[in-house]
Amino acid sequence: MKIPVHLILVSAQAVPNITPVLDEDFRPDTVILLVSPDMQTRADWLEAVIKRRGIATRRWPIDDPWDIEHIQSRVIDLLDAQAQQPIALNATGGTKPMSIAAYEIFREFEKPIFYVHPEQDRIVWMYPPKQPGQALADRIKLPEFFQAYGATVTGQGDKLGVPPIYRTLTEDIIGHIGPYEKALATLNFRAARAERSLAADLNDDEMRNGALRQLIDRFESAGVLALEKNRLTFPSEDARFFVNGGWLEQHVYGLCLNLKKAAGIQDIGRSIEVERLHRNQPVKNEIDVALLKDNRLYLIECKTKVFNGNHAVHSEGAQTLYKLDTLKDLLGGLQARAMLISFTQPRKHDLQRAGDLGIAVCSYRELMNLKEKLRVWMQ
Repeated sequence: MKIPVHLILVSAQAVPNITPVLDEDFRPDTVILLVSPDMQTRADWLEAVIKRRGIATRRWPIDDPWDIEHIQSRVIDLLDAQAQQPIALNATGGTKPMSIAAYEIFREFEKPIFYVHPEQDRIVWMYPPKQPGQALADRIKLPEFFQAYGATVTGQGDKLGVPPIYRTLTEDIIGHIGPYEKALATLNFRAARAERSLAADLNDDEMRNGALRQLIDRFESAGVLALEKNRLTFPSEDARFFVNGGWLEQHVYGLCLNLKKAAGIQDIGRSIEVERLHRNQPVKNEIDVALLKDNRLYLIECKTKVFNGNHAVHSEGAQTLYKLDTLKDLLGGLQARAMLISFTQPRKHDLQRAGDLGIAVCSYRELMNLKEKLRVWMQ
């Protein structure tokens, strides 16, 4: 059912405000934003996404998002001003007083009211009664999604599939995860040291390490490094990054691409660079893999290094998890999910921390069943 005007309640949760607007079978001609002084910036973010789809917007300010009587008065004024045009309320966002006050006035004036089910991603009609609900189309893509939360995508890896030679390599590494574990840590270390020069030397012990030499041969066959005497060289920074851990990101991205159709994934990206403002200063973050399914954000962090530090709070593992948890909330809201994928086994306190934060973990030998774990995680 299309209604020409929607009233949305601006809050920290952007998704339920924008997904009905972006559905071609449900979208209005105009969106009115009920917005309090503290939500003006978030209203800016929403308007940027909505206007890009050719939908008009205007704001209906309120002074206090917690004053029910004031909000009711402002909503009555709005309905008076909109008397000649059908209008519906999206009661999903806002503070509870905003939602209650707007609902009561729309109900009193017998105007349509709907709610976006947070888990099922569908419209639930609150009024009129017995109106059938409808599933929302998964129209939004990652750049628009991030923009709705105040972040701009400034760069990302290519959207092409993973080359077969890379897929063969990464499957071989994970299939031999036990023998390759220590050798991979050494190769990661050497690739990290080559960040500027694109070259690194191996010592005598490393040259005699059979597992390391076998691993180097596998990467050399893929064309991402060369070994001459005891010197490793990389043909490009992209190749060095791949050896230094980017291979796991490529592997995860490839699995997500394979799951795209069956799992109903609407968009996938890797090596995504986002920028947002914090206290008027730009803050940059990089996301290894991100995807959208049912208008919900899934963030994946890929790690091939051993997490150092024994302190449960200040270890590298804890810092990685806190960063992932923060980005999940900032860029995806309450419904977003996050996963840490690690070639090595995280420490016990890091696994406990991940559980406390609601972050899924797939590591070490579990990686051999990663595709199934991703599928279950996205259900």
